[in-house]
Amino acid sequence: MKKFIENLPKAELHLHIEGSFEPKLMFEIAKRNNIKIPFKSIKEIENAYKFNCLQDFLDIYYQGANVLQTEQDFYDLTYSYLQKCAKQNIRHTEIMFDPQTHTDRGVSFKTVINGISKACEDAQEKLNISSLLIMSYLRHLTEEDCLKTLEDSIPFKDKITCVGLDSSEKDNPPSKFKNLFEKSINEGFIPVAHAGEEGNADYIWEAIDILKVKRIDHGNNSLQDEKLINEIIKRDLALTVCPLSNTALKVVDDLKDHPLKKMMNLGLKITINSDDPAFFGGQLNENYIQIQKALDLSKKDLYELAKNSFNYSFLDNKTKEKHIKELENFYSKNK
Repeated sequence: MKKFIENLPKAELHLHIEGSFEPKLMFEIAKRNNIKIPFKSIKEIENAYKFNCLQDFLDIYYQGANVLQTEQDFYDLTYSYLQKCAKQNIRHTEIMFDPQTHTDRGVSFKTVINGISKACEDAQEKLNISSLLIMSYLRHLTEEDCLKTLEDSIPFKDKITCVGLDSSEKDNPPSKFKNLFEKSINEGFIPVAHAGEEGNADYIWEAIDILKVKRIDHGNNSLQDEKLINEIIKRDLALTVCPLSNTALKVVDDLKDHPLKKMMNLGLKITINSDDPAFFGGQLNENYIQIQKALDLSKKDLYELAKNSFNYSFLDNKTKEKHIKELENFYSKNK
């Protein structure tokens, strides 16, 4: 099974680039930029990557992001992740980035987007991995603050495909960002949003009805509402589920209790993703390996999950078909 997963062609649709920041690289960039971090060693950073809830994680996530200052830093961060994609047979990835995490501390939007997008261009050429960018708004900030970020992004529209919504979900419902998402859609961005990770089913209703999302990030709590499940299926919206993230942040106590298989059986279109792999103990393949073991998923289940990752990506249909054909060939030879 492990070998099957490792060789399985797949896409990743829920990945925060700041959350792919490995302790070793963080240490190197901090040293390069002469920035003091509250850790004396890589081991100390690794030990700090242990959380009890989403807020614990976010506190250290933002602390780590502080060392990112230059275009080269954002390039190195992104290219390091894309190299890991190449080793995992990830053919395509949709990368979330949080501009406000950086602009709020004086780093320009241009520095962030140019570093990330240049790494994506180089990975397409050198590693044969396609990618697109999802500009994520921080929901713990005001809508006004997020509208400023939308404004900053307009000159770089050609580099960004989607807008998303992340950070602390509790008390920050999707409806808080109604105007922001209307304006983002008018600018041509595809909307997605984190919903139903810590928030209840109502947050998912708001994401699909008010923000008009084309995909739901996480969505675990859709299971609270049968009517909502039927609506998600009717609208053909995929859920980008992140198993190791869910256990790390105590959304699920044990992977054996993860609702992924139940969601699949109900007819929901599920994809597997790593979310913030440096913090949650595993890249994409590790998420596949661990959830397969915990829920005794079959090769057919894994094939379906990988197929969903291409089908519900924002790639054009011709490219989707090419990847799915490769996946089908692989599956027929290895099932």
